[in-house]
Amino acid sequence: MNIMKTTLPGLLLPLLLLCAVAPALAQQPMPEWDQLTPAQRETLIAPMRDRWNASPERRQRTYEHARSWQQMTPEQREQARRGMHRFENMSPGQRRDAQALFDKMRGMDKDQRQQLREQWNKMSPEQRRQWVEANPPAPRSPH
Repeated sequence: MNIMKTTLPGLLLPLLLLCAVAPALAQQPMPEWDQLTPAQRETLIAPMRDRWNASPERRQRTYEHARSWQQMTPEQREQARRGMHRFENMSPGQRRDAQALFDKMRGMDKDQRQQLREQWNKMSPEQRRQWVEANPPAPRSPH
């Protein structure tokens, strides 16, 4: 019992200090790329290398996506991130509908896309289902 009285405060003080300091350490901004350690760089690159090596048939598409991302403005990148986040949170049926619309709009000019969006928003769920059946999304390979 005496040991607990003396060691418990001795253990609590470092733990409390760690709890107070840990959030500050976690909030420190990460350095620029050139300042990262080789281990930090490897942590960032490894998943991309693994995807690249695992899917030779997707390499061209992956490369083209990376090039187009570099050419986007910060605003365009943010818009793309929001769209990807919305898509990730959709049900499978909503994703199919979105893919069908995206595929159809890909070959349209700005006015045609706006017209299709307006038409889509006026459709009933049954009309949308019929439209997607008539305009199915292109098959996609798993990521």
